[in-house]
Amino acid sequence: MRVAALFLATLALFGAEIAKGEKKIESKLRDVARIQGVRGNQLLGYGMVVGLDGSGDKDQTKFTTQSLANLMSRQGLTVNPTTVKVKNVAAVMVTAELPPFARAGSRLDVTVSSTGDAKSLAGGTLLMTALQGPDGQTYAVAQGPLLVGGFSASAGGASVTKNHPTVGRVPDGGIIEREVGGDFNGRATLRYALMEEDFTTAIRVVHAINEELGEKLARPLDARTVELVIPKEFQGRAVELVARLENLGVQLQPKARVVVNEKTGTVILGADVRIGAVSIVQGGLSIMVSSTPQVSQPAALSQGKTVKVEKKEVSAKEEKPKTLTVEPGVSVGKLAEMLNSMEVGPRDIVAILQAIKDAGALQAELRVL
Repeated sequence: MRVAALFLATLALFGAEIAKGEKKIESKLRDVARIQGVRGNQLLGYGMVVGLDGSGDKDQTKFTTQSLANLMSRQGLTVNPTTVKVKNVAAVMVTAELPPFARAGSRLDVTVSSTGDAKSLAGGTLLMTALQGPDGQTYAVAQGPLLVGGFSASAGGASVTKNHPTVGRVPDGGIIEREVGGDFNGRATLRYALMEEDFTTAIRVVHAINEELGEKLARPLDARTVELVIPKEFQGRAVELVARLENLGVQLQPKARVVVNEKTGTVILGADVRIGAVSIVQGGLSIMVSSTPQVSQPAALSQGKTVKVEKKEVSAKEEKPKTLTVEPGVSVGKLAEMLNSMEVGPRDIVAILQAIKDAGALQAELRVL
């Protein structure tokens, strides 16, 4: 309850500062929008980790033994998969992200995750693994020693595990073999995709770009997309144009939004949240059932048996309801003060806000995680 009181008091102070004077929020264009087509690509591969200290897959993991037999066969050795012991080997899935404009020969980090029943990948080495894109083409090859940020140990029936010992990384373990084609400088238009859809922000982005270039070359396509026709002086030099525009200041319009997490009881209230006229009544009924063990002793010479019985008691306690009336247009700071005076915890705030939203008195977007 003390933590909840401090949390709400902080919100109250925040709301009071907002009430003194609304501050304009300005951000760079590069932080508000992304250029369409400039993104990474996911890569995936299946590989083997060797050199484990008895913490690899067990013999029951059939695909590991088969993979090891196939690997040995490619090296010129013929082995029977049924006789292979794989406790020092683990089958893994290797994932990575191919960054935009990546060139052949560049390196990237890869993540290695166990797919079998290995206990730990610590100390292992990833063997050469082809990483493929959604089109089935190989874009990178990964190999190298793993860095695992956890451990697992067991002895005498007891075990200790820290973090995730079955997941590791190979820094700079991937080498790019194939490039993603594309001529960025040859573009005739650029499209900026806003992080969040908002008509006002889209118009402000258009105004900032046109004012910087001195021409009306940018136009909004919708609440999230802005299209820019590349000026004649920047044709063939789109990189220079993007570098000039990415530092433009764009005034943001914060949304009235309330984010709540029912699992943890966390509540985040935006400064522009307004509450309509509403009355809040909070109360609770606590029911407690207790059980006291007793012994039933038979009378002398009755040939009865001594048995254990349970004496159960049920009690109910109803808390005094707490009533609060909220005037129209109350800000987040005032709401925090009122809820704090009622000694309402974060989990109760979640239920109250959901009820206020259903009643039509919460003038904000309610997002429940």
